[in-house]
Amino acid sequence: MSKLPDWLGRVGSELTHMGERLEERRSADDVDGANHVTGATSHGGGGHPAPGQVPPPPDYAPAVAARPDPVAAVPWGMRVAAEAGWRLLVLAGALWVLMRVISAIQLVVLAFVGALLVTALLQPTVARLRRAGLPRGLATALTAILGFVIMGLVGWFVVWQVMENLDTVSSRVQEGIQELRRWLLHSPFHVTDKQINEIAKNLSDTVGTNTNEITSAGLQGVTVMVEFLTGMLLAMFSTLFLLYDGARIWQWTLKLVPAQARPGVAGAGPRAWRTLTAYVRGTVIVALIDAIFIGLGLFFLDVPLAVPLAVFIFLFAFIPLVGAVTSGALAVVVALVTQGPFTALMVVIVVLAVQQIEGHVLQPFILGRAVRVHPLAVVLSVAAGGMIAGIGGAVVAVPLVAVTNKVVGYLRAYSMETALRAAPHQQHQQQHQQQETPAAQAPAPQESRREPGPEPVPDVRTPALETTELPE
Repeated sequence: MSKLPDWLGRVGSELTHMGERLEERRSADDVDGANHVTGATSHGGGGHPAPGQVPPPPDYAPAVAARPDPVAAVPWGMRVAAEAGWRLLVLAGALWVLMRVISAIQLVVLAFVGALLVTALLQPTVARLRRAGLPRGLATALTAILGFVIMGLVGWFVVWQVMENLDTVSSRVQEGIQELRRWLLHSPFHVTDKQINEIAKNLSDTVGTNTNEITSAGLQGVTVMVEFLTGMLLAMFSTLFLLYDGARIWQWTLKLVPAQARPGVAGAGPRAWRTLTAYVRGTVIVALIDAIFIGLGLFFLDVPLAVPLAVFIFLFAFIPLVGAVTSGALAVVVALVTQGPFTALMVVIVVLAVQQIEGHVLQPFILGRAVRVHPLAVVLSVAAGGMIAGIGGAVVAVPLVAVTNKVVGYLRAYSMETALRAAPHQQHQQQHQQQETPAAQAPAPQESRREPGPEPVPDVRTPALETTELPE
């Protein structure tokens, strides 16, 4: 029992020493923290952190990794997709605004594009008359009058033929309907006379109940006819001015282009015009051959309205793929209703044979590679043009795609050629700067120093541009 006080005394002294050591360590930590704050701030008097400033963590605190830059944290593919996405949105917005403007002035745009197509067809005649010695105004007037007269005669001939053969076709259509009715009665489909009468009665009731819609459609047809005549007059005036003053119009258009892009546009313009001219000429020749051969087939098969149908085939040939199918189907329907299934089958054979010759022989030979467009692009462009502007949009869609393809290909080649021609000049300048740098650091003696002369300008020429314009 006598040893218990000694043991308690030793324990108390140990606890006292541990408390002193803890106080010393705490004082040292406070001094270090104050030094850190004093070193970090230039005006923190008394070792205390400035108001609003957080003191650094102590040394024994666990290290926290710094957060990466948000830009670096986004994956590279996502950044590329975002950059391309907002640019595509800007382009889509600009295209939407452009389409809205075009739809607002659709009549003017279609009239001007039609005038371009007619000008591309008539301009070679003006050039030949100018080379023969006629003045520009007289050559333009003769060509325009001749072209418009021929187009008017074609339209009058079609209307005259339809009116002359309307009674014959109407009687044959009625006979064809009666034959179709007799065939249905004796066909394997077991159609009865009562069912046929019910179908005829339903059609009659439908026509009677939709009289207002038919009347409004007729009024809309009158409106369309007025718009057609207005567009035709605009196209005629535009054609006259393009034939007479096409070169000056092209020069004025070039002045609207920025100076840096003007050389490329000046080279792309003549190529676009040659492509459009080749397309229009080739399409006219191919359509004329189709109309002649299919019209001869219809004539020898004794199909009524053979000549008007041939003219329709010629006109519909300006709508690639879709026009040929539509005009051929119209001829087959007329043959089926008026002459029977055998004649219709023969018309199908004639139409398919002529179209195969056209697609595999005439178009590659006449149009050539300059205006060749992929069939998928043709179908999509015709569908888009038809949805936007109807028949007029379907007619101008393919030449627009052909011209755009030619212009884009030329501008791409022009940019590559310009970059290749500018590369030696830039390399020469870099070598010259590298040679001048050591000379500037180690100057030559006073007696051998001389003023450097002007550097020779390298022969950097612009790519050869064709200056062909719309001939006067």
